[in-house]
Amino acid sequence: MKLLEYQAKEIFRRYDIPTPRSEVAESPKGAREIAERLGPVAIKAQLPVGGRGKAGGIKFAESPEEAEKIAGGLLGSRIKDIEIKKVLVEEKLDIKDELYLGVTVDRKNRCYVVLASSEGGVDIEEVAEETPEKIVKQMIDPLLGIRDYHCRSVAKRLGYSGREMNDLAGFIRKLYRVAFEMDAELTEINPLALTEEGFVAADARLNIDNNALFRHPNIAEIQREGELSEFSAREQEARTLGLTYVELDGDIGIIGNGAGLTMATLDSVTLLGGKPANFLDLGGGASPERIETAVTFVIKDPRVKTVFVNILGGITKCDDTALGIIETRRRLGSEKPIVVRMMGTNEEEGKRLLEEAGIETMDTMEEAAERAVALAGGS
Repeated sequence: MKLLEYQAKEIFRRYDIPTPRSEVAESPKGAREIAERLGPVAIKAQLPVGGRGKAGGIKFAESPEEAEKIAGGLLGSRIKDIEIKKVLVEEKLDIKDELYLGVTVDRKNRCYVVLASSEGGVDIEEVAEETPEKIVKQMIDPLLGIRDYHCRSVAKRLGYSGREMNDLAGFIRKLYRVAFEMDAELTEINPLALTEEGFVAADARLNIDNNALFRHPNIAEIQREGELSEFSAREQEARTLGLTYVELDGDIGIIGNGAGLTMATLDSVTLLGGKPANFLDLGGGASPERIETAVTFVIKDPRVKTVFVNILGGITKCDDTALGIIETRRRLGSEKPIVVRMMGTNEEEGKRLLEEAGIETMDTMEEAAERAVALAGGS
């Protein structure tokens, strides 16, 4: 579960992590009143998604009037198809230096890892790709836990010494405590600002493991109240239909049964020059009705030019899949092409039904992916 920035900062303050003075506003007038108290401010859209700065979700105001105008432009608008309902009005910092600092789970090594970089304020993915030598990593043995020498080592490798090194080391220890005690999959500060007063968390991100929410009832309550809507409008609709769905930015609808098969289908389409519009996993034992619901949902996406259904029949039967697809086509009267690759239980019957209905079937995933890409106008 992804907390909003202001919620993450509330938790940070419990761990004695310095943050700028700030208040949340839900109206332009509220933003103006806060700016009157704080002076020059940053107006920051509160969304549980990354990349909001590049999308225009963070702006600066030198006066209360400007803060009101900026907040008015942000509130009610959408970034990544999520409506902005709140803004954080935060004092503008006089920054000497910017860093990146994060703690995340290293699943391969089964431990937390501290990540830090002198390139603060920049997407860490860009730094990893373009200048990987600027990323400092420190694995933390889960049995030993974090130690002062771990923290000092990270600070030194970032080029700090003396008091600043010790201050940064203390900051690292506190952020690790947040990650460990809050069951975080990721917590990060980008940028971590160095000011005349010391290090300050200019940003805050905290993603908590959903499976651990029973240990954090206050946060679970926030989720139940619906404040954390990290999903797009279509993703929220899919959840109400009981579909496992992730929206992407392409034009080929993807439906599979099983997360691994569905991911492999996305990879095949991408490798052949196509762009998947979504990830939709039917799971095991899908009935004709569930398949009809899934195909209907994908076909109705106006971005989708063709639909690629990839089924490995086991508990899910190929003839049931065929019946669901055929009924969707009949009911909607849609002319969008559907390409199907299926094998397994009742395969021959499923293929016969589809061919009689004029729906293409392919023997291999590669052939089906190539056909779907071609029908969508790809290479």
